[in-house]
Amino acid sequence: MSDEAAPGFVRVRLDVSYDGTDFHGWAKQAGGKRTVQGEIEDALRTVTRSRETYELTVAGRTDAGVHARGQVAHVDLPEAVWREHNQKLLKRLAGRLPKDVRVWALRPAPHGFNARFSAVWRRYAYRVTDNPGGVDPILRNHVLWHDWPLDVDAMNQAAGALLGEHDFAAYCKKREGATTIRTLQELSLVRGEDGIITATVRADAFCHNMVRSLIGALLFVGDGHRGPEWPGKVLAAGVRDSAVHVVRPHGLTLEEVGYPADELLAARNKEARRKRSLPGAAGCETC
Repeated sequence: MSDEAAPGFVRVRLDVSYDGTDFHGWAKQAGGKRTVQGEIEDALRTVTRSRETYELTVAGRTDAGVHARGQVAHVDLPEAVWREHNQKLLKRLAGRLPKDVRVWALRPAPHGFNARFSAVWRRYAYRVTDNPGGVDPILRNHVLWHDWPLDVDAMNQAAGALLGEHDFAAYCKKREGATTIRTLQELSLVRGEDGIITATVRADAFCHNMVRSLIGALLFVGDGHRGPEWPGKVLAAGVRDSAVHVVRPHGLTLEEVGYPADELLAARNKEARRKRSLPGAAGCETC
């Protein structure tokens, strides 16, 4: 996965949002399942009248049912295709894409930009309500209903022990050859005037199911089934705990991806690919 477009190509950054309800996640899959990547690549091929499919690289692959308002991707287009279509490409994509996915911006990426490896953080929001009556029907695809009263202060107390660089193996679905070491930069919860609790979760990167597992643990604290010290103990144990539930995906939204200044992109790409380990542990490749 190169940090530069090949000669004769232009690297283009795309800012994307989508309602994940009817998608089988971001990444293309065998068997014709509907995915965000597949829809955008098909639309690009159609509006540029190309025989070739230009493959997207994304900042963070989202699972089935997960939404995004601030997703970022890049694609390498032939210079001739970009020159011919760039002025009208955004509007043409708007006319071709289905209504549950939008491309909001298209622009040449700066030197060294890689949507995945250049990112310094990803910020997600998870929304949940403990309203006894359930979820507003208009929000049903974006807010989880938890049928126990939640103590937000207790959840924030528990979240504090999870911040920083740790091996999050206890909160991740392990993937062969991938590290579970991450730096959790923010984990905080706020109850809005409408009663909806929004959890903000920001990290340099996330491993599979990490956000939904963290929220599952905090919900167990919030409803009184576990004490505020429990999520930290699970983290320290380093193994999956059957009491940590992976909450449903529809409450999760990728809100924003952060990138460094243009002159720092090359250094960030190198850092993101380095072998990563905690003090005293053997190194493993960043995923």
